[in-house]
Amino acid sequence: MAVGTSGVCTSFKQELLVGEHNFTNGADAFKIALYTNSSTISVASTVYTATGETTNDAGTAYTAGGNTLVNVTPTTSGTTAYCDFSDTSWSTASFTAYGALIYNSSDSNKAVCVLNFGGDKTSSAGTFTIQFPADDASNAILRLETP
Repeated sequence: MAVGTSGVCTSFKQELLVGEHNFTNGADAFKIALYTNSSTISVASTVYTATGETTNDAGTAYTAGGNTLVNVTPTTSGTTAYCDFSDTSWSTASFTAYGALIYNSSDSNKAVCVLNFGGDKTSSAGTFTIQFPADDASNAILRLETP
């Protein structure tokens, strides 16, 4: 199998409508887990899974479940509401990742979105960084837009 196309998880969309997730800084904790291309994470994923998760070859940088993210308080611009996260990294990393899953670790590890890196990304005793797009209505990682 393979990491699915990047996108917001379908279950997350429904959970937003019933008030499951709170992106106000510190209200809920969000994490990002890294995955190999043998993972089956996709927009159909509903919760974090360790199956297919990246393992740290050197045993020092990556731990199961990934990093806790620092989120940027949701805001609006025009008819778009959006939220973003600060960049996150693993230092002295020796692993390969093909994609990632952002999930809400405060709420039963519910899936938020899948990121497909478009190929293997490898770090060998270096820093592995996830750089999120600009925090604005056109680029933020999570956006609710009027079509």
